Amino acid sequence: MSEPGSSGGHWSADEIDLIVADYFDMLGAELEGRRFVKAQRNAALQKLIGRSKGSIEFKHQNISAVLDMLGLPWIEGYKPARNYQRALVNSIERYLNSHPAMLSVPEAILPVSDASVVHGLQEVPDLYMEQAPVPVPSGNTPDFIKRLVRKFDPAARDARNRALGLRGEERVFGFERGRLKKEGREDLARKVRWVSQEDGDGAGYDILSFDRAGREHLLEVKTTTGHQRTPFFISENERALSDERPDAFRLVRLYDFARRPRAFELIPPLTDSVLLRATSYRASFHKPA
Repeated sequence: MSEPGSSGGHWSADEIDLIVADYFDMLGAELEGRRFVKAQRNAALQKLIGRSKGSIEFKHQNISAVLDMLGLPWIEGYKPARNYQRALVNSIERYLNSHPAMLSVPEAILPVSDASVVHGLQEVPDLYMEQAPVPVPSGNTPDFIKRLVRKFDPAARDARNRALGLRGEERVFGFERGRLKKEGREDLARKVRWVSQEDGDGAGYDILSFDRAGREHLLEVKTTTGHQRTPFFISENERALSDERPDAFRLVRLYDFARRPRAFELIPPLTDSVLLRATSYRASFHKPA
């Protein structure tokens, strides 16, 4: 099977597999901070498969677009070009099937705050709190892309990644203490609690913090290595708390966590910002007649 290339020729399955493997190798190097030169990698591919520089770069952008849909990091400089091609998607699926480690960023390269932040008041890097993304209607996405996203569900993947969740909570915990200290409320900074670590899960939020006036903020942290709109799971307990305490509940969405952690907050009602869809049901037996 082959597909049209941006240079007018057709890409064979072998050519596509080569460029996909090369892309993932560069992505791994970028995330781990290993130096490589894109122009040199491109030139090597030109010699290997006989494609032009522009054709290879465009295919790199196509790969970035698929990874973006999967909520995975993509190579900086290869901005996603959403020209989905079935053969390319199939090649990426084959690669991820045989290299499952690429579906999760290694714990060793996740950002770590100073461990003493848990007990002290050390400042951690700002999270660059941003405005929450405005909901936009979903465009027409090919069925083969939807199938791939269902198979490698980014929300389920992030929810399973305990290390990612803990690092995200740690970053927000340190950020909140540092923020209050900067605002001259060191008394409140000392009262910030990492509830999910101190008391265990089940409270409906991860971190107890405060605004400058001393009002409680109940922060539920959701972390992804993907982009701003990567989907995530929210429990019924968290949703119910957001309805019960809309004045205090805040959902902190951390994204691009492996590379440049940034965040925004969602304020209840959550349905103003996100579409909530049931993904499982609790089953109980009928009472005997």
